[in-house]
Amino acid sequence: MMTTADEVVGQPPSSSRLKAFLRLVMIEHSVFALPFAYIAALTAMFQLDKNIHWGRLLLVTICMVGLRTFAMAANRIIDREIDARNPRTAGRELVTGAVSVKSAWTGAIVAVVIFLGSAALLNPLCLALAPLAVVPMVVYPYGKRFTNFPHAILGIAQAIGPIGAWLAITGEWSWDAVILGLAVGIWIGGFDLIFACQDVAADRAEGVKSVPARFGIAAALYGARGAHVVTTALLAWYAYATDAGFFFWLGLMIVAAAFAYEHAIVTPKDLSRLNRAFFTVNGFIGIALFVCALLDLLVRGLTV
Repeated sequence: MMTTADEVVGQPPSSSRLKAFLRLVMIEHSVFALPFAYIAALTAMFQLDKNIHWGRLLLVTICMVGLRTFAMAANRIIDREIDARNPRTAGRELVTGAVSVKSAWTGAIVAVVIFLGSAALLNPLCLALAPLAVVPMVVYPYGKRFTNFPHAILGIAQAIGPIGAWLAITGEWSWDAVILGLAVGIWIGGFDLIFACQDVAADRAEGVKSVPARFGIAAALYGARGAHVVTTALLAWYAYATDAGFFFWLGLMIVAAAFAYEHAIVTPKDLSRLNRAFFTVNGFIGIALFVCALLDLLVRGLTV
């Protein structure tokens, strides 16, 4: 029977290591950011010539996934010692050894090279700004060491997506994209406040900084509610600024209802449904608004 080189030295096959790396970076969570990048890109295409440019849309996808993969890998590498001391995160791949630090850095470097290469294929402005987009991705995991508001750094990092997607299509700055980017950043910063509530005890024990650890769970949840009210207002501003039609406004009403549900099921005294609020509801928000935005653009004349 033939054996692979990996098996000879007692290491798992390459396919298993790849699967472990993809679990490490939680590749499926791209669903949070990609829909809003697509909304920005497709709106820019509609304003440009009302045609979908599939090649550029593919490059936007590669950029988004590449940068997010780098960010998650860097986050896990930088936080691996903190993760090892937190019962919730002690099973992560870098802690258990399912992924080595060397393999994680290799994956992160490959991902950022893919991101930069795809940006270069889009236009000179995207290439020039691409290195700047990497900075908050690295700063964020360190944020919890020096500020009680690392969620704001995460929001800044996530706001880059829609702005970059618009630049990818037009090669020009757009304040409409900035509005959408701010909406996304505040939205994600808000639900990160909710997510951080489950780690209050561990964070306080380790000196990890966050709003829930410093100000309490109730304050964090009120902050998240405020953030999502602002998100809804910014999405309405974006709809007005881009002359959105019925279906986008319908999507916005769905988003508002989802926010209301999210905050109804998580309370300071009951965090048992936190994962449903974080993963299920927020994943639904992105997909629902994208579908409605796409329908709106198609009805208004966007050509496939």
